[in-house]
Amino acid sequence: MKPFRYQLAPDVGTAVSTLAAMPNAEFLAGGTNLVDLMKLEVEQPDVLVDVRQLTSDRVAQHPEFVRIGAAVTNSALAADPVIRDRFPMLSQAVLAGASGQLRNLATAGGNLLQRTRCVYFQDVTTPCNKRDPGTGCSARDGFHREHAILGASESCAATHPSDMAVAMVALDAVANTQGPHGQRAIPLVGLHRLPEDEPERDTVLEHGELITSIDIPSLDFAANSQYRKARDRASYAFALVSVAAALDVADGEVRDVRLALGGVAHKPWRATRAEAVLRGAAATEEEFREAAAAELADARPLPGNEFKIPLAHNMIVGILTELLEVRR
Repeated sequence: MKPFRYQLAPDVGTAVSTLAAMPNAEFLAGGTNLVDLMKLEVEQPDVLVDVRQLTSDRVAQHPEFVRIGAAVTNSALAADPVIRDRFPMLSQAVLAGASGQLRNLATAGGNLLQRTRCVYFQDVTTPCNKRDPGTGCSARDGFHREHAILGASESCAATHPSDMAVAMVALDAVANTQGPHGQRAIPLVGLHRLPEDEPERDTVLEHGELITSIDIPSLDFAANSQYRKARDRASYAFALVSVAAALDVADGEVRDVRLALGGVAHKPWRATRAEAVLRGAAATEEEFREAAAAELADARPLPGNEFKIPLAHNMIVGILTELLEVRR
């Protein structure tokens, strides 16, 4: 690991200004992803600014939203009674995301900012546009079973690894940040970027911009929600495809729905086409299949991951059908 300097910031403002003044500095919270990448020499910061104690580690209810402090651990988030009762898909997603040891250390803010687990990104001996812009994407002609089928570009076919982020995108969560130019509230659906011709930029955050909390708007029917994940082994594996869904049905008709996919794109994928098909439609398996087909119509798989299209289709239909049965 390349030598680095560690700095403990006294407050958020100091942390932000310190990082903003140092082009090759990083925030450190739980470090469960960053430290691994430093060991691989994928990340080589000169300075780590510790922010673990600077933001809230509590989940707080407000009249119109629930606020999750950026320092809330994944274990605490998954076990929180408010989250489990009001947003079960979020608790399930966090529990699906990693081992207990990692959940005890990883933070909500850091979880959103995980970098891809693409094997070529993590291998500094191979070309990778995300790690070294302009060198090429080894995955496109290499091993790409786990890679994107939606929103990829010629520059990058990597997928975003977070389970938690998929559920939060489905729930219309908002990331509150503080950066060099002040505070922002960024809808999570717009926090992460598609690769286009700048795959090295994972998010819209500025250098030095820190996530301080995440707000989840109140949504009554989110209590009828689930997170489902397909992976190569039963635990501690990243999603081939995952689905977060919440369903509201009245008199046999879909009154409202929230749907997001993981493991299929460079960012957590909000399934807006499927949602549009479903709202006002009959709550039937046939309509669920039409919605899934509409969402996946633009899928462009690589030769080794075509299976993700029928897998995602069947998972969407399956989770919506199960939520429908619960409502009955």
